[in-house]
Amino acid sequence: MSKRDFALVGLGNPGTKYVDTRHNVGFVFLDWLADRHDLTFSSDKHQSLSAGMTVNTIKIHLIKPQTYMNRSGFSVAAFSSYFDLDLDRVLVVHDDIDMHLGRIKLVKGGGAGGHNGIRSLIKELPTSDFLRLKIGVGRPGSGDTHPDMDVDKYVLAKFASEERAKIQAEFSEIEAGISFVFQGDFAKAQTCLNAIK
Repeated sequence: MSKRDFALVGLGNPGTKYVDTRHNVGFVFLDWLADRHDLTFSSDKHQSLSAGMTVNTIKIHLIKPQTYMNRSGFSVAAFSSYFDLDLDRVLVVHDDIDMHLGRIKLVKGGGAGGHNGIRSLIKELPTSDFLRLKIGVGRPGSGDTHPDMDVDKYVLAKFASEERAKIQAEFSEIEAGISFVFQGDFAKAQTCLNAIK
């Protein structure tokens, strides 16, 4: 793998039971991106499904760990180690219940924030300073958001059709924003992505 390559990791749980659930928004985005660019995911030896695309001569590896959310770090660590991938060239896409539905935030490093997938990555990777693209899914009980549903059930429930439509309407903007990450302009990417409310 070239040192210029990137890994774009979507977090989620494998299996039809979890398709289109809020916790799987990382998978949802990567599936949308793959469909947009006519890519096909295939199994690899790193316990993930992967596909590849090129953006301005830079190879982007799309990775969907198949280890279940709370063991995502094993898959990402195996992939990055095998390909000798610098971890500052790993961008992880995941859900965030502390941001309202459709809010987008690009950050570098930080804690797990209660997210089991991110916690696993922090544990298994040599550094926590990987890039994270957070997609807000809202917190149950906040405002009118499913006031009677507990957090575990909420994140593992499927998006309502209008919720899925709202988030997917932002995917083109997200793709445009992360293209600046791949070009090495984190500040510009952050400005673009963090403006998506």
